[in-house]
Amino acid sequence: MLYQDTGYKVSDAMTRKPVAVSPEINLNECSKIMDKEHVGALIIKEKDSVLGIITEQDIVRKVVAKGVNPLEERVSGFMEKNVLTIAPEEDIFQALLKMKYENIRHLPVVSRNKMVGLLTLKDILKIQPQLFSLLLERFELKEEQSKPIRNPSSDEGICNTCGEYTQKLHEVEGSLVCEKCKEEN
Repeated sequence: MLYQDTGYKVSDAMTRKPVAVSPEINLNECSKIMDKEHVGALIIKEKDSVLGIITEQDIVRKVVAKGVNPLEERVSGFMEKNVLTIAPEEDIFQALLKMKYENIRHLPVVSRNKMVGLLTLKDILKIQPQLFSLLLERFELKEEQSKPIRNPSSDEGICNTCGEYTQKLHEVEGSLVCEKCKEEN
C-alpha cells in the first residue's frame, strides 16, 4: 500500500505539555506518576534540557525483569539517553514511519533545540485512524516469523486497504485485502 503525507503536522497531534520529571527521581515514583497521569512515558528534564525518556517498557525490561529495586534507583540510570526527535512541521505520516522503523511509541517534538511537545502513536491514531494498517503490517510481520505455515487466502483479519475486519482476506499484490477492496483493484 502506498501512503502519502496526510496534511496533518506533528504540531496538530502532539501533546503540548508532556509529563516531565527530574533525573533524580526514583523509579518507583516514576511508575506512580505514570499511573496517576495515565501516560506511558515520562520526559526526563533538567531546566529546559531534555536528558532522556523512560517508558513503561523500559521499567518492565530494565528494572522489574532484572530484579532492580525501584525504590533505590534513580531514573537517570535507566532512561533512554539517545532520544530520537521530530520537528513540529513534519507530517504525522513521517513521524509514524520513524516510530515504526525505530520501534518506538513516543517522539519528543523539538523546535530550535527546545522541546515543544511529545507525539505518541495514540496521538497519531486519534486524528488519522486509517494509518493503523501501517502499524498492523509491522505486527503481522513480527508474528509471521513465529508461524510455520500460513495460507493468506483463508485468513480472517484486517484489510490492509480499508482497515475493516473481514472473515476472509485475499492476497493482492503483496497485501491482504477484503473481498470489496479486491474487486476494486
